[in-house]
Amino acid sequence: MATADASRVRAPGPAALTSMMFAVTGVAHLLRPRTFDAIVPRILPGPARAWTIGSGVIELVLAGAVWNRDTRGVGGLASAAFLVAVFPANIRTVRLMRGRSARARAIAWARLPVQVPLVILALRAATDPR
Repeated sequence: MATADASRVRAPGPAALTSMMFAVTGVAHLLRPRTFDAIVPRILPGPARAWTIGSGVIELVLAGAVWNRDTRGVGGLASAAFLVAVFPANIRTVRLMRGRSARARAIAWARLPVQVPLVILALRAATDPR
């Protein structure tokens, strides 16, 4: 039986990782919107659910744009901008976790610095040749 040559296996590049991330989070927003409704900043007009569903759809569009080589450049830049735009929701999550378990608070705080490498990943996706 032939075995796969391990030297031929490549890790997914920035575009694939960014695309997969947005596909997963986009589907999560659409399937479990209640999970995300609470973190929509109150300053935004209209119902939180509209923002949750809208951001899920945007994430799926970004996933497709980054996956497609023809739209990858603009998709990667738009993905980075989107990650910066949703940062206030991460800050709101930290506020909402006050009084919750230490684990829940730690996860909320950990999301804040993770946003920086995700923005960098999205920017790298814009120029990923794979």
